[in-house]
Amino acid sequence: MPLLKTWTEENGRWGIWQVTETLEELYACLSDDVVRQELERLKAPSRKMEYLAVRVLLKTMLGKEVRIGHEPSGKPFLTGGEYHVSISHTKGYVAVGLHESAQPGIDIEAYGERVRKVESRFIREDEMPERARMESREELYQLLLHWSAKETMYKVLDMAEVDFLQHLKVCPFKLSSSGTFTGESYRKADKARFLIHYLVHPEFVCTYCLNTEACSTNN
Repeated sequence: MPLLKTWTEENGRWGIWQVTETLEELYACLSDDVVRQELERLKAPSRKMEYLAVRVLLKTMLGKEVRIGHEPSGKPFLTGGEYHVSISHTKGYVAVGLHESAQPGIDIEAYGERVRKVESRFIREDEMPERARMESREELYQLLLHWSAKETMYKVLDMAEVDFLQHLKVCPFKLSSSGTFTGESYRKADKARFLIHYLVHPEFVCTYCLNTEACSTNN
């Protein structure tokens, strides 16, 4: 089974699964009848693969099968209530974050040029100040990490009407294969800061954080 990576950070549990199995192989890893019923409701093969891969990854991380529910906002939760959960998927990969008491946020984004077409929707004028000096590949990874980090902060904030351009900011950082940087939210009157962890892979970037990393400040 292509479990790419599992790790612990800030008392959270995190995992990434590379989806190389067939639909039948993933389905064979699970026994819950609810999975079969939910699978029948999904039409697109890609959505079925994501659905199964997430549940296989959760089973691998927890040592048991768990059921996933969704709040009206679409936010996922584990029906047993043992962990808070965050889920993300991109081409060929799924990612999961778990924490017993804090809300985790995780996002995974495939490496590719498409992000350049939408950067005006999320890159602020005060972000990426060294952009003119960056090589093309570093610039692309920075764009992907900015987008991914804002997805992660959005999940942790769990608030309506969050504008990635106006309400969220990624503070400048030096790119490495892994590390941390600071994210900021201006959605409320007080600014909230987040410590964002990140991973850079040839095929994707991944960011993750917890809501316990947030603190309010008037500065």
